[in-house]
Amino acid sequence: MKGRSGPTGVVTTHQASVQLEHAEQRRGRQSSSGRHSMFQRQLRRGRLTVTIAGLAIAFLVSVFFVSYGSKLYENWREHRLLHQATTLLQEGKLSKAAQMAQEVARRHTDSLAALSILADTAERQNLEEAVAWRERIAQLLPKDPESQLNLASAALRFGKLDLAREALNRVSPRDRDSAAFHVVAGWLASAEGNFAEQEEQFAAAVKEEPKNDLYQFNLAALQIRSKDAEKSKNARDTLERLITIAPYRTGALRALLNDAVEGNDRTAADSFAQQLQMSPEVTFGDYLLCLNFYRKLDEKKFRQLLEKVKPFATLNASDLASLIEWMNQNGLAGDVVKWVDKLPPTRLSSPPASVAVADAYATVKNWSHLKRWTRSGNWGDAEYLRLAYDAIAERHLRSGKDSSANSAFETLWQSADELSRSEPERELMLARLARKSQLESQAEELWVRVEENPTMRREALDNLRQIYRAGSETTKLYAVLQRLHESSPNEAPITADLARLGLNLEQNVERSHQLAKEAYDRAPNEVNCAVTYAFSLHRLARNAGALAIIQSLLPEQLHDAHAAVYVALVLVEGNELEGAKDYIGAAENGKLYPEEKKLLEEAKTKLIAVSAISSPTEPPPPSGTPPL
Repeated sequence: MKGRSGPTGVVTTHQASVQLEHAEQRRGRQSSSGRHSMFQRQLRRGRLTVTIAGLAIAFLVSVFFVSYGSKLYENWREHRLLHQATTLLQEGKLSKAAQMAQEVARRHTDSLAALSILADTAERQNLEEAVAWRERIAQLLPKDPESQLNLASAALRFGKLDLAREALNRVSPRDRDSAAFHVVAGWLASAEGNFAEQEEQFAAAVKEEPKNDLYQFNLAALQIRSKDAEKSKNARDTLERLITIAPYRTGALRALLNDAVEGNDRTAADSFAQQLQMSPEVTFGDYLLCLNFYRKLDEKKFRQLLEKVKPFATLNASDLASLIEWMNQNGLAGDVVKWVDKLPPTRLSSPPASVAVADAYATVKNWSHLKRWTRSGNWGDAEYLRLAYDAIAERHLRSGKDSSANSAFETLWQSADELSRSEPERELMLARLARKSQLESQAEELWVRVEENPTMRREALDNLRQIYRAGSETTKLYAVLQRLHESSPNEAPITADLARLGLNLEQNVERSHQLAKEAYDRAPNEVNCAVTYAFSLHRLARNAGALAIIQSLLPEQLHDAHAAVYVALVLVEGNELEGAKDYIGAAENGKLYPEEKKLLEEAKTKLIAVSAISSPTEPPPPSGTPPL
């Protein structure tokens, strides 16, 4: 039968089917096993991926929280440090407050809070680094007027006038009407020696805040010396009111006492002097102020007070030096020379007293005593002054004897000069001494160096101006006036002098005419300004206007030799011949610059020409008529 397997080994159909089924089962089991293995592999891969993703997310989350948490901590710590610094600042623990603020500033260089604390602590300790902190704040807030004013104030405190001016210039015009701006601008003007500008600024501050006693005091202390009777009276009334207010009492009494002394009001001066001496804030300088009063108005009381002050002064080296200096400046150097012989040498052997004694000997021209006083010893930081006084004594003692005298002076003075170099305070003191001792060339050299320091610039320029005026060195004088005008552009008398000299020297002629008008517009009643503008109009062929200005001034104001030259020119041109002759005479009696001498000759020549035209020669008598 088919399908059956016989003994010969043929496979039957049933067997084949069973074998096929077993084979399929085996294949199925193998296939299932493969699929299971593949699933297991896929599952393992998926779990790994999830694990890796989880780890990545966990890492990112941890990084986020660490970073954010760190920033939170830093912010918390910064706020905590600033809070502690502010508390310490309020408690007056300045060094600790600055230390904490410094830590914040190191981490955050633009932290305004930290920089403000650093600036405040430095200012309260009178440290110059306050300027750097204020400058940093002003850089971060360039459009904030308060930041610029704070910088200007700090710069003024430490003598950085140029920086103060730059800060004020950065305040926008719309923010310049505040009282604070006017006050800072006023103190800058004062530091520059421009007292007219200072008064204007202080008056503007009072106008903005009329009830502010500090602003009232600042203005009154200036205006009490005004030539304007109304201004001085109002200032006097203000200061008398401020006597009753503790913070201003002593300052008001000082100003009122000075005013009473200058006005020879003996009763008022005596009252103010008594009140000042009883004031809890009285200083040794106030006693000197009282001496000023009694010396002028009551010789007996003056001598009594002086004898009381002398032993008090010997208790303090600085007070002793101040009293000797005051006596030297008030014609009592002879008394000083007698008095110091009675004092213990130890009180006088070192500065500042030793310097004041040397000045007394120089003032009375006792050169031998001055030489002995400065011959030996060491004056410490004032050693340069010992050498300078020694040089002056040597110069006078050996004057005219031989050439070695001048050589000895030069050697000593050079030594003094070398010790003062690059030391602004020393250069200033030495320059003052050279000027006082009429050492003009040495003084000029020193003042040129002193001018480099902003706080001393005005004094240096004023002294150079005097030196060049005395020597009629008009080219150098013009350069100094230019620098004075640059540092104080609103000071009308300086502007006028610069304009007039510019016209005489034919330097910057167009600009000089402009400056002449600016000065006159600013101060039409100031004689120099009026005369200069009249001269400018005269040179512009507008003599009618010039004549009107001259005729508006009081004649006694115009007889200074320098002014008289220009007045004469204008009067001659205006055919005011008699008046012109008067002013020509006044000019001839004074010392003029070379350029002004030429103008005077021009006026005289014009006067002769105009006189000849006005008074023609009488015609000869008719023939046969005898002459008279």
